Amino acid sequence: MNLHNLKPAAGSIKKEGKRIGRGEGSGKGGTAARGNKGAGSRSGTSTKRGFEGGQMPLYRRLPKVGFKNFNRVEYVGINLDKLQLIATEKNLKSIDFDILVANGVVSKNGLVKILGRGEINIALDIKAHAFSASAQKAIEAIGGSIAKI
Repeated sequence: MNLHNLKPAAGSIKKEGKRIGRGEGSGKGGTAARGNKGAGSRSGTSTKRGFEGGQMPLYRRLPKVGFKNFNRVEYVGINLDKLQLIATEKNLKSIDFDILVANGVVSKNGLVKILGRGEINIALDIKAHAFSASAQKAIEAIGGSIAKI
């Protein structure tokens, strides 16, 4: 590398743009590339977001739909057959939230609800945030116990 072959990095030097509104000789004089008349040709103009040139904008043409309940509590549902699988694989007598997190069934920030699908044939002590009626009935029928955290 010598002084005579040094160049700026590619793309770092930009060509100077055309000067707008500086006389007819520049090619951009007169209207200064803003067109003729109207608000857009004058200084200090802006349009609202979603403005479509006076046409009824899309956000007003579409109907309002739906409702988002911000008080909703979102649970991760875990069925009895999944609990049965974890208990037999790990040889457990009780299952709590920490065990479910360790097995990757739920994230540590989630809330757990035990649901009643599937069979369970081991008496388990289960601790979770919520239980469905059918799951509670099935767990207690086999001799297990439930506890809400």
